[in-house]
Amino acid sequence: MQAVLPAVWALCCLMSLALLLIVATSTTIYWQLKFAASLLAGMLFGIVWAALFAHYYLRQELAPEWEGRNVTVIGTVDSLPSDFETGVRFTFAVEKVLEQDGESPVVPRRLALAWYRTGDQVQAPLSQLAAGARWQLTVRLKRPHGNANPYAFDYEAWLLERNLRATGYVYSDRSLDTKNQQLQPFVFSLRNLIERLRGGLRQRILSALPEHRYAGVLVALAVGDQRAIDQSDWEIFNRTGISHLVAISGLHITMIAGMFAACMAALWRRSFFTNAALPLLLPTQKVAALSGALAALAYVLLAGFGIPAQRTLYMLLVVALALWSGRIASVSHVLCIALAVVLLIDPWAVLWPGFWLSFCAVGVILYTSVGRRFAVADGGGSVGANWWRGLRAAGTTQYAVTIGLLPLTVLLFGRVSLIAPLANAVAIPLIGLVVTPLTLIASALPAPLSTWLWRAAHVLVEQLAILLGWLNALPFAVWQAATPQAWTFALALLATIWILAPRGWPLRWLALAGWLPLLMDHGSRPAAGEMWVTALDVGQGMAVLVETAEHRLLYDSGPSYSPGSDAGSRVIVPYLKARGIDALDAMVISHVHNDHAGGAISIMDAVKVKTVYSPFSKPHPIVLAATHHQRCQEGQEWQWGDMKFEMLYPDMEQYQASAAQQKNKPHAVNCTLKISHGRHAILLPGDIEAAQEQQLIAAYGGGLKATVLLAPHHGSGTSSTAAFLAEVDPQIALFQVGYRNRFHHPKQQILERYQHLGIATLRNDEGGAIMLRFGTDVVADSYRNQHRRYWYGR
Repeated sequence: MQAVLPAVWALCCLMSLALLLIVATSTTIYWQLKFAASLLAGMLFGIVWAALFAHYYLRQELAPEWEGRNVTVIGTVDSLPSDFETGVRFTFAVEKVLEQDGESPVVPRRLALAWYRTGDQVQAPLSQLAAGARWQLTVRLKRPHGNANPYAFDYEAWLLERNLRATGYVYSDRSLDTKNQQLQPFVFSLRNLIERLRGGLRQRILSALPEHRYAGVLVALAVGDQRAIDQSDWEIFNRTGISHLVAISGLHITMIAGMFAACMAALWRRSFFTNAALPLLLPTQKVAALSGALAALAYVLLAGFGIPAQRTLYMLLVVALALWSGRIASVSHVLCIALAVVLLIDPWAVLWPGFWLSFCAVGVILYTSVGRRFAVADGGGSVGANWWRGLRAAGTTQYAVTIGLLPLTVLLFGRVSLIAPLANAVAIPLIGLVVTPLTLIASALPAPLSTWLWRAAHVLVEQLAILLGWLNALPFAVWQAATPQAWTFALALLATIWILAPRGWPLRWLALAGWLPLLMDHGSRPAAGEMWVTALDVGQGMAVLVETAEHRLLYDSGPSYSPGSDAGSRVIVPYLKARGIDALDAMVISHVHNDHAGGAISIMDAVKVKTVYSPFSKPHPIVLAATHHQRCQEGQEWQWGDMKFEMLYPDMEQYQASAAQQKNKPHAVNCTLKISHGRHAILLPGDIEAAQEQQLIAAYGGGLKATVLLAPHHGSGTSSTAAFLAEVDPQIALFQVGYRNRFHHPKQQILERYQHLGIATLRNDEGGAIMLRFGTDVVADSYRNQHRRYWYGR
């Protein structure tokens, strides 16, 4: 959470203080002092360890002057390549950097690269791209950078955690084909060998199940690679609360380890059906523990070493070690040791939901089970009684986890799946005890046996998906809530502990009231008479949210990034949901270009939009998807409280002229909106160019004056004329541009024009999301300024 890392000398001082405290704990006889000193020493050690980790990773940087330039590198593919619509993504371990025109560029050791399919000449190299192969590539790189918005995924922190200190793409050109070549099919190392095995198994599954929708689920269960699962399926899995099963989780690893341990114990106890008397040489319990631990290790390595998998592995290893050494291992100590090991290996693990959900789920199970006695129905040791006890234990555990993780789920995701207990009751045994074992057994078998088993597993997943789709369609499937405030979360956490307390604890049912502030929170809102404007960071595109005390308007919906991903689903909808906004009173789509209209359909699918304004007519998809559509036109006005909304452009003549042109220019019919709030106003002109600016000047003159201006056409060289800026006379200009965008927006001469006029400029690529508060004055700030982190800009 720090904006700047402590200096190394300061860290050395803190470490010395921690060591002194540890020494002090061995000399004092007062347990209170020992506890306080130990706690403080542990905190200081944690700070020092995490900061040293960060210093070590941040020591490698790509110099700004080498961004966007051709660099030739030699190295190995050290991850599982991932196909996407237009190419392949992979990480690259750099071994050597070749000189460029007599210069020696300094390149980080690990890069996140994409190789795009740009023609037939690159198809053959792409087919040879495999983990462990050594390549010579010409790449164009940039420093780590991601969209920065409140409540959003931090891509830059994700890159830092994985020690990926630059991103870029392989530069493919006919004159450079000889430089993009495979030098060696495989370079041996343990990491490369594991990744190659994972890639081979993934390819076997996908080849055995061509055109099968849920083949990606089996890949995820076998090797932990979830990227082949369709985004729409992920949404259903998340809404039904079973996403933890569609990956290699702690539950799967425990089950596989238990199966291996049970099988080995049965065989060892019978000396593999020989007369060797193996249990006399080595106790069966030790053999079973070792077998389970080794099976878990193999599965975790195959899974890609995710945090839930790490937690389970370390816990199993500690238990196995305790059993072999003859020690009694306290389950709470086992959990704490696993937690310590995870954080020592990866201090940034605390940034991700998987860390908290994984460890807290186990903590809830321990809290609700260890040291408690449960009444058991009569039945002795009969099969029926045993089944009943097992079902009751499973139901109790599911109840405890569902209740125990509710506050954390709302905090992390802003919603609670009300149908998760039912969905998990079916999915846990089906995925854990049938689908996952079938998938892994098939992985060890040759074709066609493997194909038959994978197809059987796929049929089961398919039937499960049908049930999940039906549950997801229920109107009460999900409870949506705003991201909670600190006090509502703390209150709900205390209430949860009270609810899950042992039987006999007084008034447990009354603790449910502690959840009400968490679940009923509708998020922050502007006060009466205020207006909030948020220019979201969507990359190279526009998306501006305007809020009053009672109404919400969205101007433009950002770009579409790929066929299954756009700014609507990736940035705008998550922001709206986290703020507790489940409906928009109006959405204005300025024109047809992708960077303005790309996310509109996703937004309308996720939240209610009362009215859509756009320059489109039927049969445009946005018009067809809208509940109520109006073609934006000069003269449209409406009032929300003290706020006045005026559509300034286009008029019918522009529509007719645009329709008459053989080459349609969308900028000529760009919806331009002015919003007035007291003596302040904001002008949202979209992508108008000089000709449209001149028409606005002729029609409105001084009526264009606004405190804030959204820079026309992202600051292109064909907009923001001196005459237009003189009429608008803004104090603040917003530039919604992507980092190092291919259009080079904003143009330097345009930026200088704004600065020469004394207009303050705020840019999404530099500050992330831009927040404006309109009251008596206009207060501007940016997300990166409010949420400073030491890895920003590094």
